[in-house]
Amino acid sequence: MAPKAGKKPAEKKPAEKAPAEEEKVAEKAPAEKKPKAGKKLPKEAVTGGVEKKKKRVKKSTETYKIYIFKVLKQVHPDIGISSKAMGIMNSFINDIFEKLAQEASKLARYNKKPTITSREIQTAVRLVLPGELAKHAVSEGTKAVTKFTSS
Repeated sequence: MAPKAGKKPAEKKPAEKAPAEEEKVAEKAPAEKKPKAGKKLPKEAVTGGVEKKKKRVKKSTETYKIYIFKVLKQVHPDIGISSKAMGIMNSFINDIFEKLAQEASKLARYNKKPTITSREIQTAVRLVLPGELAKHAVSEGTKAVTKFTSS
């Protein structure tokens, strides 16, 4: 038997939700629909069958290795240096540079100057390096600055 047109089946009422659940539903925003992306063509079709390899870009780390080697060859042309020893020398120079820069920065700050000049560097060298080494470093630095300014 077919159902009569006048009568509709009774609608079931959903069970009442707890107040906490209603708040959760109200807090959730309807999910935004993302536009569908078009179909992607295979790489071969895009590049015409030629595959391109990406070149790896090396990080350029600045070291003093070439300069250490040049000075070594000036002083002792017949002597070489191992890579481990070169790494140690590079670390040593970085440490000295850091100490000198920090001391020069303090000196500039004490004198309320915004710039580190050759004078601050010279004073930092005298404070950081011991005795005779400081004297030689100051004379070499003065010679280098004079040569730079004259050219």
